[in-house]
Amino acid sequence: MLLAIDVGNTHTVLGVFQEEKLLVDWRVATNRTTTEDELAVLLRNLFQGEGLAFKQIQGICISSVVPPILRSLEALAAKYFRLKPMLVGPGMKTGLTIKYENPKEVGADRIVNAVAALERYGGPLIIVDLGTATTFCVVSEEWEYLGGIISPGVGISAEALFRAAAKLPRVELAKPKNVIGRNTIGSMQSGLLYGFAGQIDGIVERIWQELGTKTEVIATGGLAELLAPETRTIGKVDPLLTLKGLRLLYTRNRDIVQSF
Repeated sequence: MLLAIDVGNTHTVLGVFQEEKLLVDWRVATNRTTTEDELAVLLRNLFQGEGLAFKQIQGICISSVVPPILRSLEALAAKYFRLKPMLVGPGMKTGLTIKYENPKEVGADRIVNAVAALERYGGPLIIVDLGTATTFCVVSEEWEYLGGIISPGVGISAEALFRAAAKLPRVELAKPKNVIGRNTIGSMQSGLLYGFAGQIDGIVERIWQELGTKTEVIATGGLAELLAPETRTIGKVDPLLTLKGLRLLYTRNRDIVQSF
């Protein structure tokens, strides 16, 4: 079995694969100061709830945009799984040609998403990842990573609104009853949901114009299922795209020694 771990700024998504099948997945809060022992307690509880055991894991693949956590994850893998984890980064066989001016600037999660989306849907594609940041990745049919866009995510914007405006409350990110809000919470929910849906459509349409063609648009991330239905441009939603990409990359790079 493979343990795939995608560490984001706000949440960490974990999944256990049996060959190509995703058996179970979890989403937990990302804690930058957590230790390998704290991670082990959390994972053991999650595993036991699904009837799994650490000894069943034969490989670990990690994508992280939070460097401080990597040391704890590597220590976790060594101490509790007796494995050396595969880390998504430079030197890994991805099949992608990175067209960024500095390829090392492309986040691990964006590479993983691109590989998974191209393998599953073919290119050209636009991948919209709706997490802490909202990212747009553009890939070609020839497996070229052409570039992308990074903008503040819905959660960041909602928190900024709460902190900067003294009379505005924190609100749940949910679809309001009406576009025209009749109270403060409804007005804020409408602004966040439809504002970001409009942003997605506007950016995608500009990308299409620059490319000279309308590509498929795939949405992933924690807020994909909430936002995608409110857009004109998103064609498919794949919330677990990153975990699927980690499995693919592990398979392509499994010649790297994984055990001690």
